[in-house]
Amino acid sequence: MDQKIHSIIKKKVAQDKYWQSIADLSDSAFVELIKMDSMFVLDIRYATDNNFTKKVLYPCSKAMLRKKVALQLIKVQHELLKKGYRIKLFDCYRPLSVQWKMWEVYPDRRYVADPRKGSWHNRGSAVDLTLCTMDGKQVEMGTPYDFFGKEAWPAYKDLPHNVLENRQLLADTMWKYGFGPTSTEWWHYSYRFMNFDVSDHSLNCGD
Repeated sequence: MDQKIHSIIKKKVAQDKYWQSIADLSDSAFVELIKMDSMFVLDIRYATDNNFTKKVLYPCSKAMLRKKVALQLIKVQHELLKKGYRIKLFDCYRPLSVQWKMWEVYPDRRYVADPRKGSWHNRGSAVDLTLCTMDGKQVEMGTPYDFFGKEAWPAYKDLPHNVLENRQLLADTMWKYGFGPTSTEWWHYSYRFMNFDVSDHSLNCGD
């Protein structure tokens, strides 16, 4: 059997098995996105030192969300795939202990949520993301991820037309499936139709 075909079949079998394993879990259970849909592109920045803290904050590169939120994000992905785009994930669930580390480096509530209250990320209902082409090339969004300045604000319009179109496509598709933006980051969206408790459980890197 051709190696590429074998790899595709193996991936599909593993994906189907994972879907079966989470079928009876509650909406608030944590699930792993890449195991649900292998078309996601992972670039989990806090598992590297390529982030605003310049430190590795996660023990592994894993994207997890509450099950209900993950199911909605997969709907976003499927709609974007029809238009020739994939979703790249920068961050999803973030343990509260990591929120504290970020706050120590940059205690500005416009960009880092106060850990005393907890963030949408700490609740497993927020995602930092962007658009990629089908071959995984990131599209132009005007600023890098975690750029702390007005150019990253969704309301900022002094940008090239193609950048504004890319941001609008992402925003419109996210809104359609229940995700609302923040005022200072074009990449951040939170699911607004369910509330979850703040969590500090580990990312379970051995799974």
